Amino acid sequence: VQLQASGGGLVQPGGSLRLSCVASGYIFSINTMGWYRQGPTNERELVATITSSGHTDYADSVKGRFTISRDSDKIAVYLQMNSLKPEDTAVYYCKIDNYYGRTYWGKGTQVTVSS
Repeated sequence: VQLQASGGGLVQPGGSLRLSCVASGYIFSINTMGWYRQGPTNERELVATITSSGHTDYADSVKGRFTISRDSDKIAVYLQMNSLKPEDTAVYYCKIDNYYGRTYWGKGTQVTVSS
C-alpha cells in the first residue's frame, strides 16, 4: 500500500492550500493518521494528527490555522491550511499508523509560502 500526497504548491502569505493523502489500497486497523513537515532545518516535525475516534492534535505553530480531517471509507487524510506564513514552507508528509505497529509514509508534497 502506498500513500499519495497532493495539493502542495506556491502560495502567497495569508493564502490557503488543502493537502490530500490517499492510500492506494486497504489498511487494516488504522489508529492514527497525520501530517508532518520537513523544512530548512531538515528535521521532520509533527503538524497535526487525528485518531480513529476523531481526536485531533496540532503543533502550537499551526493551531487555529490548520485543520486535519479524515475519510475512513476512502482511507484518506486531509490538511486544510489557512493564513499561511513563510515559516510554513516545507515538504509535507502524510503518515498512517495501524494498531499492529505498521507505519506508512507518503512521499511528500512541497508547500512554498512566498510573495
